[in-house]
Amino acid sequence: MDYLVEYIKTDNGITVLVVLNIVLLLTTIINIIMILKANSKYIKFMNKIGNGNNLDEMLRKYLDDVKEIKKDNSEIKAYYTKLDSDIDSCIQKIGLVRYNAFKDVGSDLSFAIALLDKNDNGVVLNGLYGSESSNIYAKPIKSGKSKYQLSDEEKSALEIAEQSKRFITKQKYNFK
Repeated sequence: MDYLVEYIKTDNGITVLVVLNIVLLLTTIINIIMILKANSKYIKFMNKIGNGNNLDEMLRKYLDDVKEIKKDNSEIKAYYTKLDSDIDSCIQKIGLVRYNAFKDVGSDLSFAIALLDKNDNGVVLNGLYGSESSNIYAKPIKSGKSKYQLSDEEKSALEIAEQSKRFITKQKYNFK
């Protein structure tokens, strides 16, 4: 090691170090020029592939768009998941029975209609039409049952609604 230090102190050693520094400087300059040429070729290539547009910028914009779409999709998923749970409490089952409540009225103008959700909760409406008056009565339904006495027409409408997920009518005559 001492020999190397002594050699560097000589004129020949300094000359060797200067030559090495010049070679390293030239190598660095050549590398910088090659990198600049490669960068220029890369930019031209990206513009050529992108039909005159900068492909790098297009890819960055595309990735930003993908992130935005993922965010929107997660919001949509949360929304439709909430809708799926909310729909269970919406009216899904309907049963309708038309009948003649009074003998003096000529056609089936009275009705019983059951409106139920997925879990058979809802209401039964009974509309009684007579020549002198018309009345509508409502009875709550919980799990397919009512705490109030149901007429035959109301029971029939409830039965129709429980068996179906679409609107069904059934004609019945003269229960009374």
